[in-house]
Amino acid sequence: MTDGLTARQTSLLKTIIDEYIQTAEPVGSENLDKKYNLGVSPATIRNEMVSLTKAGYLKQPHTSAGRIPTPMAMKFYIDQLMEEKQMSLVDEVKAKEEVWDSRDDIDQLMDEATHALAQRTRSLSVAALKDKKDRFWQAGHSYIFQNPEFSDLAACQSLFSIFEEMDKLDRLFFGIPSPSPLEVLFGEELGIPELAPTGIIATHFNIKGKPGALGVIGPARISYPTVIPILRYFGNLIQEVGNA
Repeated sequence: MTDGLTARQTSLLKTIIDEYIQTAEPVGSENLDKKYNLGVSPATIRNEMVSLTKAGYLKQPHTSAGRIPTPMAMKFYIDQLMEEKQMSLVDEVKAKEEVWDSRDDIDQLMDEATHALAQRTRSLSVAALKDKKDRFWQAGHSYIFQNPEFSDLAACQSLFSIFEEMDKLDRLFFGIPSPSPLEVLFGEELGIPELAPTGIIATHFNIKGKPGALGVIGPARISYPTVIPILRYFGNLIQEVGNA
């Protein structure tokens, strides 16, 4: 048993989340049975999905027979189930070369790092630095449109509007105490309506005594196994280069 789940439920939940991250579609028992060799009958899969729903790991969107993972399920997946896809040494060296020349100019360093992070994660990236006044950098807005969750113009408009409200950005990056250098937040839990459909991964660092943050914003099913190691590397890189 893990987190109150049986081994079979844990395995099934991982499969559902992997499928949801890949397809952005609610996952149904018949599709799981056809696509994956789970070794149990479709009826058993259905029953287990009902149990996972009752336990708070899955939810059923109104318009679909399939189910999607809840923030609780995604946190469980990130903490215990996923396998991180580490950056290659070649890519780490290339990333360092891209920002090294900006080491004497914090503004340029943050700008370069934000663009490089957006390009590698194919996600909207944001950086923040607490100075006399908070400063923010952003890049990769176009990647948001590649996600079906944001095919609706109103959803994009709502998300982008947060960049005009500095107090919300400040609360997002600096207002939530974190025991960990890297944290994953879900918009539907934050009480910020503009971020409701999103997942946010953020890391914190210090440049010459000033607290900073770097984050990636995407759909709640963002590819955590790929994005988390890249973000962690960039957070450490900014701290190292910014204090060089």
